[in-house]
Amino acid sequence: MRTRTVPALLAALFTAALLLVPATPAAAHNSLQEATPARDARLTTAPTQVTLRFMQRLNPAFTTITLRDAAERPVPASAPAVDGATGTVTIEEPLGNGTYTVAYRVVSRDGHPVQGSYRFTVADPAAPPAAVPSPTADASAGTSAPAGTSAGASAGAPAGASAGADASPASADASTGADDGGLPVGLLVGGAAAAVAAAAVVALLLRRRRPS
Repeated sequence: MRTRTVPALLAALFTAALLLVPATPAAAHNSLQEATPARDARLTTAPTQVTLRFMQRLNPAFTTITLRDAAERPVPASAPAVDGATGTVTIEEPLGNGTYTVAYRVVSRDGHPVQGSYRFTVADPAAPPAAVPSPTADASAGTSAPAGTSAGASAGAPAGASAGADASPASADASTGADDGGLPVGLLVGGAAAAVAAAAVVALLLRRRRPS
């Protein structure tokens, strides 16, 4: 009976060590806990801010929160104001009626970038619909040299700013990931130590059993 019990105990210890190692890195990833406006909310009053609360504290240097309208045009907003695990951007112009998309990108403690998006709708009876550029205006802007130059310059500025904001978290992934790379290795070493200790216990029990 004792001979069967010892291998069963050893197998249980190995199974516990294998289950512990992959679970810990996943738990270290950040995630969105609460959003204002909420996902799929239908608002009768246009919001002036977007606030996101995450599971972990945020690094202000590697936190990006953006807002786009139904035509995928960026809505002017401030840089994220970070307070612990909460990031807030202030919308710099009144929102017309329509659907808007909030996109975010943050970095977890282990250096893993986490990003996502969701939508909400403004349906204020007293507000006009969001402005949509007409095809005629786009055609005239394409044929007119001065208008095309102005449009290209104005469109290039937000795009460059957005690209720069997205590039910062990517660089953070490389630098932060290098600092936290020892976390999985430490867990593997701990699991191996537990397995060696279990093997030593089995060997000791077997030695005591042989003389009897």
